[in-house]
Amino acid sequence: MDTQMQKSLLLVEDDPNFGMVLKSFLEIKKFNVTLCNDGNDAIRTAKGKPFDLFILDVMLPNKDGFTIAKELKEQQIIAPFIFLTARAMKEDKVKGFELGALDYLVKPFDPDILYLKIQALLNQEKVETPVETITKFEVGNFTLDTLKQVLILNTEEINLTNKESELLRMLIQHKDNVLLRTQALSEIWGDDNYFTTKSMDVYITKLRKHLKKDTQSTIEIQNIHGKGFRLISN
Repeated sequence: MDTQMQKSLLLVEDDPNFGMVLKSFLEIKKFNVTLCNDGNDAIRTAKGKPFDLFILDVMLPNKDGFTIAKELKEQQIIAPFIFLTARAMKEDKVKGFELGALDYLVKPFDPDILYLKIQALLNQEKVETPVETITKFEVGNFTLDTLKQVLILNTEEINLTNKESELLRMLIQHKDNVLLRTQALSEIWGDDNYFTTKSMDVYITKLRKHLKKDTQSTIEIQNIHGKGFRLISN
């Protein structure tokens, strides 16, 4: 039996012609596809039944794709998602990835490329989906809420990007032990090339700055040369 018959996709696209063409193409590839034309309809539909993957156009009536992704995460409707957009602006791509998108396609694109990306993401999710999701972690006097992507100290909330939140979560889970650079890069960035390595260093610097706000505890992210980082606190 073709296992793809069991995979349900929510496609959110306001261009009726393009939406129907893409829906038909994906159905030929044996996916079950639900098409929505605006953001509000997409949220209602996502609440109604589980989906294996979301394909979100960025520019939409009522709610844009970024807002949809954020609201779905806040309501703990979790599935991998891909953004589609006619804009190739770097700022849009960065925002999309910070929200947790696993891929980003700029129109026009080859539908076969989208199909291959969907296959890869669904296979990856099958392996990596956790049995139990914990969303709150403690370090010093801080509480990290990975669902809301905030670091809480007393009554102050520090907003984090998706990568800041995930990186701090991994550091806390490896507390007093070395978090391998390669592991963090693979799980958060998806690769360990020169640019992602430099990006990780920037995020470590940001986290160190945030953690200094806890003046009642000693929290330190140590650089373990050639290996990675270690979070210690007392």
